[in-house]
Amino acid sequence: MDRYQSFAKSGLGRFVVGKLGLPDPYPLRRHSPAQPPLDGPVLVGGSGRLVDPVGAVVKSIGLDVVSEADRYGGLVFDASGIDSVERLRELYEFFQPVIRSLAPCGRVVVLGTPPEQAESQVAQRALEGFTRSVGKELKRGGTAQLVYVAPGAEGAIESTLRFLLSGRSAYVSGQVVRIGPADVEAPEDWDRPLAGKVALVTGASRGIGAAIADVLGRDGAHVVCLDVPAQGEELSAVANRVGGSTLQLDITAPDAPMKIVEHLTQRHHGVDIVVHNAGITRDRTLGRMDADRWDAVIAVNLASQERVDDALFAADAVRPDGRIIGVSSIAGIAGNVGQTNYATSKAGVIGVVDSLSRRVAGRATVNAVAPGFIETKMTAAVPLLIREAGRRMNSMAQGGLPVDVAETIAWFAHPASAGVNGNVVRVCGQSLLGA
Repeated sequence: MDRYQSFAKSGLGRFVVGKLGLPDPYPLRRHSPAQPPLDGPVLVGGSGRLVDPVGAVVKSIGLDVVSEADRYGGLVFDASGIDSVERLRELYEFFQPVIRSLAPCGRVVVLGTPPEQAESQVAQRALEGFTRSVGKELKRGGTAQLVYVAPGAEGAIESTLRFLLSGRSAYVSGQVVRIGPADVEAPEDWDRPLAGKVALVTGASRGIGAAIADVLGRDGAHVVCLDVPAQGEELSAVANRVGGSTLQLDITAPDAPMKIVEHLTQRHHGVDIVVHNAGITRDRTLGRMDADRWDAVIAVNLASQERVDDALFAADAVRPDGRIIGVSSIAGIAGNVGQTNYATSKAGVIGVVDSLSRRVAGRATVNAVAPGFIETKMTAAVPLLIREAGRRMNSMAQGGLPVDVAETIAWFAHPASAGVNGNVVRVCGQSLLGA
């Protein structure tokens, strides 16, 4: 429980926070079926190749596209056509007059062309600094993202815009997403896009893993919940809640990959979505770390993923247009004291994305989330000062929730996200650590 956030919103707390300039965490607007995606209309600007596709998607989401309003739920700018450094001023001209009219928990999205495919690599690369800075300037739960859309991928943007222009991305900010060309088929029902899909979630008995199972189940998937036998009771409770099934085994066991393949092929005729969430920590500074702690973390967090992926693809158990999704960490990006083993494993997950996404391109997409400080039982046990630093050292001055990680994974898993491949997206409220 974040007692500071509750205090900051009390009468006395507002006075103290204002007088002392303390962090002021704003209650985030997360996804709810009963609410519209954003609280206000969307202003779309720019003159690139994406203006018309973006406008059509925004309208299909149920948001109004306007030319002027007192308050905006979202500001979307197509910078894909900026082909010189001089034209970067168009960003200033669009955003400067309206940025202060962004509603609480509003959304800023800048779209560009991948620098290596652009007429001006310099100008397109500059968009990253602009977007990340805007994200740090926004208050009251606002977020900012940059989406590089490759030429030919104009029809593959809808699932990403639906995610970014909604409460599903409440704790995602300052991120760069790449979308490539892909054959995309819209789901029959955008509220249950995973209907008929089979998803495997490892480490599903509690915390982030249970939240992933909940969200994928909500979106229509049959979720195979995997965890060690010692977590059997909690695992069954999660599976029952989401209408899924269980698979109890130790993923580090030599025969685990084959058992997973046999289970998925014999009972489900394959798998559509694999979420590698299982992970452990065994913290010690390097000079005090015994070999068992090192080996256990690498085995669970990284080696098991490689072995399971290899077995699934070798057996052709991943159905066409599959999704492989890893769970990394900002520790794998920025490092962390006492976690050389953990940070190594989580950086390795990013390596899996880099290598496997190319190796299985055309058969499956491979992406990962990198959570920051997420409110779980594990982080609740962290010493108070370290816990408070983790919560406050981000643009939103608060920790995220397991559902924030799960919603990001559901976006990767979406059938219309076929063009989203090779991405690592931080779910960290734009942490001050890492890139």
